[in-house]
Amino acid sequence: MIFDRDWARSILVLALVVVATLAAAGVTPFREEVDTALVISVDVSNSVDERRYELQMEGIATALEDEEVISAITNGPQGGIVLSVMTWADRPRVAIPWVKIKSREEAAEVAARVRALPRHTGEFTCLAKMLRNVSDKVVTQIPVKAYRIVVDVSGDGSDNCNNREPIEAIRDELVDWGVTVNGLPILEGGEKETLEEWYKTHVKGGIGSFVLPANGFEDFERAIRQKFVIEMSGIDPSIYHRRAMLAGDQATTR
Repeated sequence: MIFDRDWARSILVLALVVVATLAAAGVTPFREEVDTALVISVDVSNSVDERRYELQMEGIATALEDEEVISAITNGPQGGIVLSVMTWADRPRVAIPWVKIKSREEAAEVAARVRALPRHTGEFTCLAKMLRNVSDKVVTQIPVKAYRIVVDVSGDGSDNCNNREPIEAIRDELVDWGVTVNGLPILEGGEKETLEEWYKTHVKGGIGSFVLPANGFEDFERAIRQKFVIEMSGIDPSIYHRRAMLAGDQATTR
């Protein structure tokens, strides 16, 4: 079946109208609610070798087991989140479909699934194509009511595909639907001096959005852990940055 993008947009808009109408009437259209729906999208393009892939997957898994992250997940008003993991290069792939986390045990189960993910690779860094997939096929499939929808984008390079539509247009489409897009550029190699600014200009968007870089793949675990705390708790990034600096944790939220 050919996927009709206009049809998907119409369905999402209609769903948002229905949710707003029912909420105004005091009716909850979902059987369950969570604080955050988080899409974790990970670059697995040609520059990401086996070691770098493992550093990213282990970083995500370790972050999900971190006490501060678990506290951010479980201490919100709804006491939980849903998340989905995507890997992307030439094409995006949903590696872990939407899964609920409302306890330490559920976080550990998802961490184990992340560690067991087989490597998926490709030649190019097609970030715009990944965001289009998120917009059309991932955000539209959130199985619960989420008070925040966040797309977490990490990668070590700028988009190098011949895209049919500008990346900014897709990002702005997500933002118009109430989605926040955050960036985790991995500063390594030839683009180190410019990649963070590129993410700020072309990727970052939405309420409370931010860019938090990793200083190379070895620093990915630290960066993704801090990013998760901010995204899952809804705390202001600048406030978290000040707290982390006072605690001696070298946060690089900007």
